[in-house]
Amino acid sequence: MPEHTAAADFAALLRELKDRSGLSYGVLAKRLHMSTSTLHRYCNGDAVPADYAPVERLARLCKAHPEELVELHRRWVLADAVRGRKGAAAAETSPEEAGSGTGPGQEASEAAPPAEAASAGAPPAAPVGADTGTSPAPARRRTRTAVLAGIAVAAVAAGVALAVGLPGGGSDGDGDGGRHRPVGAAGVTAEGTAPASSSPPSSAASPSSPAKDTGPARTPAGSAPAGAPSGEGQKSGVPVTVRAEPYAWESPCSQRYLADKPASEMKPPPLEEGAAAWVAAHGAVSSGQQYLRLTVQGTGPETVVVDGLTVRVAGKRAPLAWNDYAMAYPGVGCGGGVQTRAFAVSLDSARPSLTPEPGNEDFPFKVSESDPEVYYLTASVSAYDVDWYLELKWSSGDRSGTLTVDDEGRPFRTSGNKGRPAYEFPIGGDGWVPEGTTKLE
Repeated sequence: MPEHTAAADFAALLRELKDRSGLSYGVLAKRLHMSTSTLHRYCNGDAVPADYAPVERLARLCKAHPEELVELHRRWVLADAVRGRKGAAAAETSPEEAGSGTGPGQEASEAAPPAEAASAGAPPAAPVGADTGTSPAPARRRTRTAVLAGIAVAAVAAGVALAVGLPGGGSDGDGDGGRHRPVGAAGVTAEGTAPASSSPPSSAASPSSPAKDTGPARTPAGSAPAGAPSGEGQKSGVPVTVRAEPYAWESPCSQRYLADKPASEMKPPPLEEGAAAWVAAHGAVSSGQQYLRLTVQGTGPETVVVDGLTVRVAGKRAPLAWNDYAMAYPGVGCGGGVQTRAFAVSLDSARPSLTPEPGNEDFPFKVSESDPEVYYLTASVSAYDVDWYLELKWSSGDRSGTLTVDDEGRPFRTSGNKGRPAYEFPIGGDGWVPEGTTKLE
């Protein structure tokens, strides 16, 4: 879909919701904690938000219907994907082009970063000292390119070494609490991309080693697998991508986190878009339940069937003996719309499995590049501290496979909070207080 069309369609619906609300740009911007000019750019199609969280909050402020929320997310995904392709195309500028017309001191600083140059598929530089029949200046540029390429290869190799394999659950109930765990968008691993006629990947993966060390390296969520740009799923063998948001909130009232810190050392509750950074800063773990938003999109025009999602448990221990912090400010109303494609899973079960929420359809679903799907998963637990991940089974024509969806190479982690000291943060207060002690006027 052309960039202007995707961005314009997204902005049109955003503007329609804003106009229908009767609220001014200034009022909405103040409630969303953003500048009026930024909100203008979103609604005019001059910019696409990098995160969906502020878009959803804007839509809810404008009283969007559940169907409109789903459609708005679909349009944002398309606009964001086109913007990503534009960024990738910009990175394809060759080092010679990037350095032309600049002085010696500018070439290295203004050239594309090593990782971007590598991902863009830049041609390898000529070996240092090779007779190329060119002037010394281009030779120096090629030398710099060779050095940068070497750095890029080393960085990619280190990233692959760190990403391969999911760790099993430890026996210590307190564990690391996610202190050193990468947070943000989830990682996606291709577990099987062979044609359907070949042997399918085994579904009886060991809980302690859900990913094979010999499997392909993980790809960042939301990007085309194996570095293939959108539309080249046929070449990569995986015609579908998954963007996972493990720190999405169904509503602030339902979101809680456990942290191994006293209330005096905890920062105030974040907004949803700041949840991942807040969790990382405090080494926190989702408490009682985890709300996971998955966006599944094809990488080309062909239809891909999402056959199902399977929950895999990588580790199960006694619940964490940490403090429980509520994200909602006392006295602030909460509410969440009824989502389509919503599923629930109890991690307390011996064999957890997804169940469609009442009124929702079950798998399979169809996706393509222009028609993504969004799934909302609510994982609940009370008796354990659980490490878990998902396996998404897909098929397209004579190809099929499985994608492992996790938290950037680590399992998702959700712990029960029964009997734990609970805290809340009063509006206008300067710290956390025991839950239930706040007096509302």
